[in-house]
Amino acid sequence: MGNGSRGRPRSPSAEGRGTDRSRPGHRFYQVNSRAGRILIALSSLAALLGVGVPAHGESLAPAPIGADRIRADQWHLDYLDVEAAHRISQGEGVIVAVPDTGVDPHPDLKENLLSGTNLLPGAVGDAREDPNSHGTAMAGIIGAHGHPDGVGALGIAPRARVLPITTSGADNEGNADRLAGGIEYAVATGADVISISGGGATSSQLSRALRTARAADVVVVAAAGNRPDDQNVIFPASAEGVIAVGGIDRSGKLAMIATTGPEIDIVAPAVDIYSTGRGGRYQKSTGTSNSTAIVAGAVALIRAKYPHLPANEVVHRLTATAVDKGPPGRDDQYGYGVIDIVAALTADVPPIGFDSTTSQAPITPPANPRADSRDGDSAATMRGLVTLGVIVAAGGAWAFVARRRRRSDDPPPRISR
Repeated sequence: MGNGSRGRPRSPSAEGRGTDRSRPGHRFYQVNSRAGRILIALSSLAALLGVGVPAHGESLAPAPIGADRIRADQWHLDYLDVEAAHRISQGEGVIVAVPDTGVDPHPDLKENLLSGTNLLPGAVGDAREDPNSHGTAMAGIIGAHGHPDGVGALGIAPRARVLPITTSGADNEGNADRLAGGIEYAVATGADVISISGGGATSSQLSRALRTARAADVVVVAAAGNRPDDQNVIFPASAEGVIAVGGIDRSGKLAMIATTGPEIDIVAPAVDIYSTGRGGRYQKSTGTSNSTAIVAGAVALIRAKYPHLPANEVVHRLTATAVDKGPPGRDDQYGYGVIDIVAALTADVPPIGFDSTTSQAPITPPANPRADSRDGDSAATMRGLVTLGVIVAAGGAWAFVARRRRRSDDPPPRISR
């Protein structure tokens, strides 16, 4: 797994990156740039509320001012051809757990928000509140349903259910054991996917929880980390059996903030991602928190489309159909490539372990002009459980199959464009 320093706790800095001193050696911390910490202060601007419109044809839900514009700001939807993906799957029947700062019942999201749990010391509640906004943003990227006529934020899996689990407080800090408890709760509650937009130190309890998730056929997706704070892929993204997600920018190139390393499996948009925020607001953030939530949403779409597909085959679909970037084959910057959701839902992907001759044969991808148009190389929870985003206010088969890591000289993925 590489550098032995990976996952070690760091000392708090003068810039206010606190640690949970109640758990020495089990610290998590927030991943923000200095500029990002200044921008976060802007999130204290007053919330703007608008008129109510029908959601899913059910009850009336208030849509914030700006709801008519937010969809156009969500550039990652067009980039990933999410509209085409939604004609195939919308995540029906899938539960995505989000251990984070809680999730506010935003008007664009609340119809998909389940009752969860708050694991903070001495806390009570069902995690449907968020004093920080990071968890609400991640939940929106995954499962916001928006409103009719293209109004409101839209998630990757707009009919999936989001299970909120509060593992970090308003200061964005948590610890490894609390995250472990969140994973255990998610598994016990029936989650199909666990989206971890953060990381940091590890613990024996967290390692056990990850093994429990794999044994339960749950797909675990985690953020790789953000530079310059994270020079190596952080835990739990660096753990075996976890999808480690890096990030790209609007041009399809590696995002400047994205941590790289041999554990990277796949990359997705991470820069200037608009989503839901607390208090009915919208917000923009940059970080591998975002790309992780996007990949978790894609996993939900695949699990809904192929409900009997085991977790390791779900992951295989993502990596086998990814659009190759950088050096041919898997590399430490892009992993197996940029996520291609439509191809992951529709391509003829031979199963893992298919005979070697067949496994080298190319997959036949669906017609997807948008994927071909990505020119060449041109696509706060935990630091205390590292939150990997800079927020700005804006108007059990897998248990037995370890994730394969390929060197840069290994054969390229089956699909290369």
